[in-house]
Amino acid sequence: MEQITLSDSEWKIMKLLWEKSPYTLGNLAKELEPETGWTRPTVFVMLKRLIAKGAVRVDEEAKIHEYYPTVGRDDIVPAETESFLNRVYDGSVGLLFAALTERKTLSDDDLAELRQILDAAEQKRKK
Repeated sequence: MEQITLSDSEWKIMKLLWEKSPYTLGNLAKELEPETGWTRPTVFVMLKRLIAKGAVRVDEEAKIHEYYPTVGRDDIVPAETESFLNRVYDGSVGLLFAALTERKTLSDDDLAELRQILDAAEQKRKK
C-alpha cells in the first residue's frame, strides 16, 4: 500500500471519520464549521483530495452521499510521526524529548509512562 500523508486540514476531517462513520458532506461541514470556519464547498474539495489519496471513499449509491475512511488511524500515524521527527528534529528522538521537557513540566504519570515505553523498547531490542 502506498503511504498516505495528510495535511493538518485533512487530519481534522479524518479524525471525525475515524470517530464516527459514515458522514455526509452536510454533517461534516456542520461539525467542522465552528472550529475551522469551512463552508460546504471547502469541505467538499478536501474530501475530493482525500478520495484521490485513497484515504476516503464515498458511497454514491446512498440517497445522500456518505463518506468513509479507507485507512485506519494506526495505518497513518507511524509514517506521520516519522515524517514529523525527520522534518523538525532531524530524526533525533532525543531532541524531541528535550524540547518536550524544556517547554512542559512532566507529571509523575508522564514520567512513568515514558519509562514504561523505554523499558518495553529496550526489551524488544534485546529479543
